[in-house]
Amino acid sequence: MPAQAARDAAAAPATSGAILLREIAGNVAVLTLNRPAQRNSLSEDLIARLHETLAEISADAAVRAVVIAADGPAFCAGHDLKELTAHRTGADRGRAYFATLMNACSAMMQAIVHLPKPVVAAVQGIATAAGCQLVASCDLAVASEQASFATPGVDIGLFCSTPMVALSRNVPRKQAMEMLLTGEPVSAARAREIGLVNRVVPAGSERDAAIALAQQVARKSAYTVKLGKEAFYRQAEMSLADAYRYAAEVMTENMLARDAEEGIGAFIEKRAPTWRDE
Repeated sequence: MPAQAARDAAAAPATSGAILLREIAGNVAVLTLNRPAQRNSLSEDLIARLHETLAEISADAAVRAVVIAADGPAFCAGHDLKELTAHRTGADRGRAYFATLMNACSAMMQAIVHLPKPVVAAVQGIATAAGCQLVASCDLAVASEQASFATPGVDIGLFCSTPMVALSRNVPRKQAMEMLLTGEPVSAARAREIGLVNRVVPAGSERDAAIALAQQVARKSAYTVKLGKEAFYRQAEMSLADAYRYAAEVMTENMLARDAEEGIGAFIEKRAPTWRDE
């Protein structure tokens, strides 16, 4: 079924007042940030809703991949600065609230990384600060040719320190530092060159392209994808020798899995494999 038709036939269409929409495109969950008037900034409630929904999806065997998209001209403009500023009136000038919110956002970003299913960003417009962090936290990203990316906190005296964590794990250091120190936006084409996004597509097609990419991965063994995604992020933090030792353990475990036996057998026998996700 075409991606657009699948979205139109979503099992549980969300209400227009919801800050996060959830739709189904086959076996792909499409999560849409729905605060267009606020440029889809990550309010406290939106962060919590994203985290809760990711936890639900993690336990839902019917969902094999996720797409994170957004409504309106902006993908995500980072944190809601008005919400943050409103908490400066306390005796601690907002310290406790700021710490709680930043840690909640960091936990949500890590939930994307730790989700045992691939997550694809569909970026239709600007993604700045924590919005750029959200894109960088996803496993894959498809961007409209009109999208752009920036970590402009330095321009308002607030260095993008938490976005830096995800950004610096996606792009080379010099490119990450240039974005962080200048605050200047980079185009979708440049984002692809430095590794922040995988694909750049004509404006208006990014959501369907992201869903198609998610569905491509969703056709693989869910067990193998889960094992591989976890291994990818774990080995990236290890020394070369430790990474190889760990990866050898993962390969051994994977070889003993039923889906690996089936997949290898199907390849030798020149037939399509039948996955059991085990």
